[in-house]
Amino acid sequence: MSLVANEDFQHILRVQNTNVDGKQKIMFAMTSIKGIGRRFANIVCKKADVDMNKRKKDYKDGKYSQVTSNALDMKLRDDLERLKKIRNHRGLRHYWGLRVRGQHTKTTGRRGKTVGVSKKR
Repeated sequence: MSLVANEDFQHILRVQNTNVDGKQKIMFAMTSIKGIGRRFANIVCKKADVDMNKRKKDYKDGKYSQVTSNALDMKLRDDLERLKKIRNHRGLRHYWGLRVRGQHTKTTGRRGKTVGVSKKR
């Protein structure tokens, strides 16, 4: 058994249902996971005493895990369903496919909503 990786070996890790590139530095590789940004990845690396200049492929196993991707998606979906169920204003705006956070809708965001009227010939 040799310790040298084959040329066709791919340094890809599967973390939280996300393919993470093993050739990137660990802080930037973590940002490909949904719910983890550069700042959070930086804090995690510092708390775990991980050298941020190392590549992801250099580590064998991870002691620390963060509940992200699936839990984040489920929480967001559950919150939106709850808002729709109680007939909240935000829930109704989500249901109708309109802007939720008080933006103006008269002139902006017109693409993709309705089909335009065709001219008479």
